[in-house]
Amino acid sequence: MRLSSGSALALAATLAIAGAAAAQEPLVQLPGTGMAAAPAGGRQSAFALEKVPAGPLFVHVKLKAASSTGKDGALEVRLNGKSVFRGQVTLSSDYWRFKRYEVKARSLRAGANLLEIEGAPMPEVGEAFLSDQHFAPILDPKTDFEVELPAAVEPYPVPLTGPDKEPPFEIRGTKGWAWTPEQYLAEVPYLVKAKMNFLMNCYTSMFSSLDPFVNRWWEPLPEAKKNGFEEVVRACQANGIEFCFAMHPQLFSERPLTPGNAKDFEDLWKHYSWMQGLGVRWFSVSYDDIGVEGQDKARLGEAQAGLVNALLARLREKDPRAQLIFCPVYYMGCGDTPDARAYFGGLSRVLAKEVYVFWTGDAVVPPRITMRCASIYKNIVKRRIILWDNYPVNDRHPTLHLGPVTGRDTDLSRLIDGYMGNPLCPQSDINRIPLLTEADYSYNPEAYDPLRSIGQAILHLAESPAERQALKHLVELYPGSLLYGDSRTSFNPVLERFRWLMGEPASHRLAVEFIGRVEGVEKELAEAFPGRFASTREAVRGHIAEMKKALGAVK
Repeated sequence: MRLSSGSALALAATLAIAGAAAAQEPLVQLPGTGMAAAPAGGRQSAFALEKVPAGPLFVHVKLKAASSTGKDGALEVRLNGKSVFRGQVTLSSDYWRFKRYEVKARSLRAGANLLEIEGAPMPEVGEAFLSDQHFAPILDPKTDFEVELPAAVEPYPVPLTGPDKEPPFEIRGTKGWAWTPEQYLAEVPYLVKAKMNFLMNCYTSMFSSLDPFVNRWWEPLPEAKKNGFEEVVRACQANGIEFCFAMHPQLFSERPLTPGNAKDFEDLWKHYSWMQGLGVRWFSVSYDDIGVEGQDKARLGEAQAGLVNALLARLREKDPRAQLIFCPVYYMGCGDTPDARAYFGGLSRVLAKEVYVFWTGDAVVPPRITMRCASIYKNIVKRRIILWDNYPVNDRHPTLHLGPVTGRDTDLSRLIDGYMGNPLCPQSDINRIPLLTEADYSYNPEAYDPLRSIGQAILHLAESPAERQALKHLVELYPGSLLYGDSRTSFNPVLERFRWLMGEPASHRLAVEFIGRVEGVEKELAEAFPGRFASTREAVRGHIAEMKKALGAVK
């Protein structure tokens, strides 16, 4: 089938690229007209390539049904006259939607290329991208996210090929977020399934109170909590997973630890000694998120390094293989601000060379984590780095981030020894969807495809077509902050979509339809997974109630 070409309307001026683009960036971006076209019309755009990149390539096209037409129609996408896609599509006249089609290498050529889009009826065409498999377009409230469920379950994470059979990140895992021992224990089988090998407790899990946070780190832990975490340690050891014990002796504490104070050190040490007695070999101590205004940053770094060194030395008296990870005050960004440089100057002069340092990437919650920033940070810190990726963490805000991890350069393992995700709370069970994509990325970054990965994650977690559809529709509502390029852990795509709809001309109709859609997904989840995902459904019901209240207030 070849659709009527109609009139050809330019999407954009010719764009050219020099060689391969940086990871996570499109090879070519073609801005669209955003205008409706006549049913017999078409769109075309010329672009130039110096050479045809190797590997899987895709064209992403942003489409919306023309307002005067129905939602179903025929579409053809061609590159240099060769069909990339030809068939039926379902589009909305209210929202944009990205469609992704694989491109055969023979469809492209060095030099001038032409992208053509035709439809019957012709949809509105927004921007278009040519990319490799690492790229996912940034969304906005006007654009639907669409999960394409693969036809079959495939090996997951993507197996390694070639001479190097070992994952590039030696450490691959997650931490909790104020989780209970029961929550940690429930995740062990999924870490095994995802070929992860590392689980760290959140230091808040050792606090005296979680609501509100109270950190009496110097006191003995309750026996029930100790028994629970001892069971977690045994489960990790039985499944080949390193359990890492973590504490923060200052945050939310009425008695912050004083580095160099012998009693403080012994009070802290008894917790690490307990864990070491269980056979634990990995430990962490954190000094993130504390106030340091007005302090001498170099002396602060030296003092904290002295505490970390003393802790590592005591651990290695009993076990020379003990390892320690330190989360510094300046754990984010490139570490090249004046205060950070002064702090790391003092820290690196004293800190033992064997200590690992946590880093969250280019920002606290970065849409992108780049080799450029990793290189700067490591050169300043002068220690081995473990990436503490603040995704899909919601910091206990009533929202969900369920889409794939994106925006992480594929060669970070050249500079970084480990990868650790930071999860949702309290929705630790639904967190398994993005967790599997993080496992997929960290096991084989070069082969990682976020849009493929999220589909496979759902297939691996669901056992029936009804379960797969329920998870698919839930992820499409809550695709995560990274796909929106947003750094807020509180970001809520459902409420953002609702606020945008309330500003549209047909706001009441659109809002009612959208609330109905969210209600339908919550019901679908309850029917497909009876008795499961209670905290997830509670969050969704809260969003429904908030939208209904706002809608009622404007009547």
